[in-house]
Amino acid sequence: MRPTDWHLPDPDTQHEFYDDVPLKRLIAFVIDTVLIVLIGLAILPFTAFAGVFFFPFLLTAVGFAYRVISLANRSATPGMWLTAIEFRTGDGRRFDLSTATLHTLGLTISFAIPLLQVISVVLMATSANGQGLSDRMLGTVALNRAARR
Repeated sequence: MRPTDWHLPDPDTQHEFYDDVPLKRLIAFVIDTVLIVLIGLAILPFTAFAGVFFFPFLLTAVGFAYRVISLANRSATPGMWLTAIEFRTGDGRRFDLSTATLHTLGLTISFAIPLLQVISVVLMATSANGQGLSDRMLGTVALNRAARR
């Protein structure tokens, strides 16, 4: 199938692609956050524990790398993989490095400006296809990985 033959599934007629995706994204976020904190704690001794003084920044850097690497490789973070969802671009492709970086940058900016994160969560919870703010800007969507056709 050529990328031009593909389009995002219609949430009204192909709802199985979007069923429970906002809840799965929340569960995936919690799983990923726990893993990021564990990675940050594992790195701490290698900073001679000076990382304690800039731990939030360390976690931001670890989280950014964690998300970009996992999204670029699998189009899903480990938490998303465990909850059976993945990201796709508007033409159906998995994320590449640039899309993964831009999506992660959008998430990081949303965390830095809490109002943006609130808007993103409201959009995910209320839109038919569960897109957050970064998803809307990039034309991406999170879909059930094992959706029935």
